[in-house]
Amino acid sequence: MSFDEDLNTCVGCGLCLPHCPTFRVSGEEALSPRGRIAIMRSIEAGTVAVDHDVAHYLNTCIQCRGCEPACPSGVPYGRLIEHTKARLADDSGVGRSTVPLWLRFGLRLLPRHRIVVAGSRVLAVARRARLVPRRFDPGPIPIRNGRPLRATSATPDVWIFTGCVMDAWQRRTHRSTAHIVSELGTTFGVSGGACCGALHAHAGLDSRDLARQTMLSMPGDAPILVNSAGCGAALKDYGHLLDTDASRAFSARVLDVHEWLAPRVDRLPRPAVRETVVIQDPCHLRHVQRSHGSVRDCLAGFVEMVEIPDDGLCCGAGGAYALVQPALAREVRSRKVAAIEAVAGRQAVVASANPGCLQHLAAAGLDVRHPVDIIAATLGDAS
Repeated sequence: MSFDEDLNTCVGCGLCLPHCPTFRVSGEEALSPRGRIAIMRSIEAGTVAVDHDVAHYLNTCIQCRGCEPACPSGVPYGRLIEHTKARLADDSGVGRSTVPLWLRFGLRLLPRHRIVVAGSRVLAVARRARLVPRRFDPGPIPIRNGRPLRATSATPDVWIFTGCVMDAWQRRTHRSTAHIVSELGTTFGVSGGACCGALHAHAGLDSRDLARQTMLSMPGDAPILVNSAGCGAALKDYGHLLDTDASRAFSARVLDVHEWLAPRVDRLPRPAVRETVVIQDPCHLRHVQRSHGSVRDCLAGFVEMVEIPDDGLCCGAGGAYALVQPALAREVRSRKVAAIEAVAGRQAVVASANPGCLQHLAAAGLDVRHPVDIIAATLGDAS
């Protein structure tokens, strides 16, 4: 459907409101999916000027897409907000200010993986020395991240997508993924630091070239395993983004790592003692990929799971959102932290399958681990 047709699928019922984190913390209609769609309609009709207030209402959307599963009309809100932000980012006036220059510069660097890795080490040292302002604090980053993952075959059974920031900050999770894959007798290839473009798309910037480069980094027909919920959602959307037969075939190969592991997990040895773990669903796993059940299927034999009764409400990370909208991100996070503490206390171990959520919640002092790290640890992986 066209953008206008997608806009018209919203009937304004308001069932999305309780599922919107920014509406929950602000109570403002303009900071809800229904309010933002009304603004998008006005922009398209030319009845509202695109000024800083309008840009603020749109930029404060975390793009968690928690409204989509709640919508009885099937409004494709994620595509609507990305289209509108792309239009604002392309404007020469107020629109360009919706993507700060420092963010544009940082996003341009993401495909340059060696610079990202080196810059991350500098950032880690600066953070240890307390030189990073609170607004730009990304949470714990390792100074030493270990060697990059190496493929075990030139014609692998599966590919492991390592990404850009995650490979620089959370390479341990890639090693855990490789350890589990190898334990199951499966060979793997490695994408080699390709940037999927998810953060660019969220900001309203063109990510098509990055999508094409990512596709080239993992040729063939083997399944592609992704341990970052946000990256997985982006790779699964390449068919829509590029609208080619090759991109649709590529997206069909993409699996969240838990989707691939769930039917095979019974082949792994189980621990004698199970620790208690709180399950936190990343929005792009629960609301976009809708494969959060696979995380539970994978962890069931390894831990005692505790659920958070908040219907998967966003934690406030949202890619670069916590840097661009720090005050709102902290307010949203405080509700998630309170929900976790209510069911398991402050010292709880939290499982989350997305690097942004991991960093954002860890910055609040929680013990957050990726599910594959939890499973790999029970297999004796000490890396």
